[in-house]
Amino acid sequence: MGAVIQRLIAGMKLGLRLNHPRRNLKVLPDDVFIVSYPKSGNTWTRFLIANLVYPGASPDFTNIDRIIPAPGALTERQLSRLPRPRIVKSHEYFDPRYRRVIYLVRDPRDVALSQYHFQRKRAAIDDQHPIEQFVARFITGETSPYASWGENVAGWLATRYHHPGFLLLRYEDLIVDTESELAKVASFLGLTVSPERLSEAVRRSSAETMRKLEEKQALKWAGTRQTRQDIPFIRTAKSGNWQTELPDYCVAMIEAAWGPLMRWLGYATVHEQQEKGDTLIEAIGERVSS
Repeated sequence: MGAVIQRLIAGMKLGLRLNHPRRNLKVLPDDVFIVSYPKSGNTWTRFLIANLVYPGASPDFTNIDRIIPAPGALTERQLSRLPRPRIVKSHEYFDPRYRRVIYLVRDPRDVALSQYHFQRKRAAIDDQHPIEQFVARFITGETSPYASWGENVAGWLATRYHHPGFLLLRYEDLIVDTESELAKVASFLGLTVSPERLSEAVRRSSAETMRKLEEKQALKWAGTRQTRQDIPFIRTAKSGNWQTELPDYCVAMIEAAWGPLMRWLGYATVHEQQEKGDTLIEAIGERVSS
């Protein structure tokens, strides 16, 4: 009887467009999507773009889902009533209906580490869960409903790279020169913005500002409301943490799985770095001996 009632409720929600469409989102021709694999910096990028495009809305965790919505955060009816053109946040693997895409990529070694801590925050794993086991599952795509990191990234790059409606950003480049990377986004969106407006968007989206917002609004935002409050959502907001926090065996597993793709994206693997070091040592040795 319970299953029947659940189906009836689901059917009523669908008829009234009170369902959360997720991958079944009705895509509009002028939609722009901010796409990334989970824990690649999508929330920060979302705030950067929201503060750039809609500065008067004062984006924070209480309204970000209405400013730049996620298909799982709003109902189909709510999504259909948003002003156009919509900018939509997504983690989906390749979807041919997405015509204009800002794709954000991050070093998978940092993604694995960030996802591990977020799963702890969600209480999906406990604090003693071996990270080696988690990384093995991460590589096979078992820790996310959006395929594995390699499948998600390669799917978008293989189909859209160099297409005019596709902008590739690296999280690490955003960290190093946020304003320049955000200027690329503005150009992609067809916006003419002043340097002052770029600087203000960056300032209002800083890690410090977002941490303060999280402290006040964590229980009001769907992304953190039902999670552990002793673990922050906004953690280090840095790149390269894997070098000190991820066991060597985990690094080796990730590089073995996706080494060529990582290097193509500019993420040097430990093995590659060792090879360069060995070559340099050999060259120095030859010069000394000669």
